[in-house]
Amino acid sequence: MTKLNTNQWLALVLALVAAAYIAMAWQIPTFPLPRPVDSDLFPKVLGFSLLILSVFLFFEKPTPLAGADEVDHDAQQGPLLLTPWARVIVTSLAIAAYALLLVPLGFVLASTLLCTGLTAYYGYRRHAVNLATSLGVVLALYLTMTRVMDVYLPTGVLPF
Repeated sequence: MTKLNTNQWLALVLALVAAAYIAMAWQIPTFPLPRPVDSDLFPKVLGFSLLILSVFLFFEKPTPLAGADEVDHDAQQGPLLLTPWARVIVTSLAIAAYALLLVPLGFVLASTLLCTGLTAYYGYRRHAVNLATSLGVVLALYLTMTRVMDVYLPTGVLPF
């Protein structure tokens, strides 16, 4: 028997998560009124998509990464807030702050702040383009979710 590589182990774990997710998606009750799209459709599609992608990952041939065995000492020696571990911590704290501020500020404002803040933190310096893109995507999501899909999202301080 051959040894499994990292991608194959990860694919097996993702396939198990997908199978459990699909099993839970089948437990979602359907509405008594006939509807073209029921509440269980999106979770089932998401679960089967993850399962298919995990199969693709399992059979993907791993390629060696250039410089995978080398440590980038310049990234480790830079400013403390720009080291790789600091970026993970700052991103985690930003997501936690987003979750806490979602209701008081509202979906649009909190999501726009998260997108523009993290993008600026990771080094994108065209702030006007960043703000316009983030606001456009967040507004499109907000209007689609609230107007088309009738999903409640917190409005916060903005009068939507």
